[in-house]
Amino acid sequence: MLYALKDKLRRVRFAGACKGVLRTAPVSLAIDSDLVLLTQLQHKDVLMFLLAVKSFAKRVGPRAVYVLNDGSLSVDDRAALREHIPGLTLLELAEFRSRACPSGGTWERLLAISSLVRDHYVIQLDSDTLTIGPIAEVRDCIESQAAFTIGTWDKQKIETMHERCETASKLASQAAGHVQVVAEAHFNRLRDFESLHYVRGCSGFAGFARRSFTREFVEEISAQMRSALGDRWTEWGSEQVMSNIVVANIPGAVVLPHPKYADCHKMKPQLTEFIHFIGSCRFDGENYARLGTQVIATL
Repeated sequence: MLYALKDKLRRVRFAGACKGVLRTAPVSLAIDSDLVLLTQLQHKDVLMFLLAVKSFAKRVGPRAVYVLNDGSLSVDDRAALREHIPGLTLLELAEFRSRACPSGGTWERLLAISSLVRDHYVIQLDSDTLTIGPIAEVRDCIESQAAFTIGTWDKQKIETMHERCETASKLASQAAGHVQVVAEAHFNRLRDFESLHYVRGCSGFAGFARRSFTREFVEEISAQMRSALGDRWTEWGSEQVMSNIVVANIPGAVVLPHPKYADCHKMKPQLTEFIHFIGSCRFDGENYARLGTQVIATL
């Protein structure tokens, strides 16, 4: 309860500092682009998302923007989104569910991406992200149809699933720990374990090349992981594991250079161009609001 109250107060302060985004011009679309943006959105993050999408679109123009409604978006939320994002397409969770995959925890988001990649390059853009630099590497990935993820450490590379399984097995017991580590420690239960790859990226910012993967691939891996982990596979964080598997097994996929692309714990002044303001450091200090207001002044 104390955390919820502190989070609410911090959000009020952030909104006071960054509400100027509501007075900026609508997102400018690039009709000739192959890129579409997708996010899963809840009511309390609408202002943050407008800042995220406008700061990104200033650097890389999308053809279209899709928002997956988590069920909490109000009539006013929908109106605000449509006012600021021309041609916005709103999707509903129920449209993207599968018996082979868990429900909730952003699983519907990944299944929505599997549908959109049939015709487009898709970037999953979390609402708590901010683009503050040219992000040339992202432009290059779109141009060359290379998948990407935001990494976790410097000089990170995509690894074999065998390597990650060995590392995870040393970090946690087979029956305890965070679901991500537990899942990684059980990769050897997958049928194609020896030929698959993995990357410990973040599903909050990831790019998926056109026709790079299918819903069936996600469903098949998910069913095998559920068989290995049981109900643990339904926990929050399992979708990030699946997103990491998808990206790592797309030929030519890359990890964006870290800390040029980093979370708010690891961002570096004068170097970081894209920041993911994850919950554990989102409103610590004034960085998010300070950088947000700077971006707003350029929109």
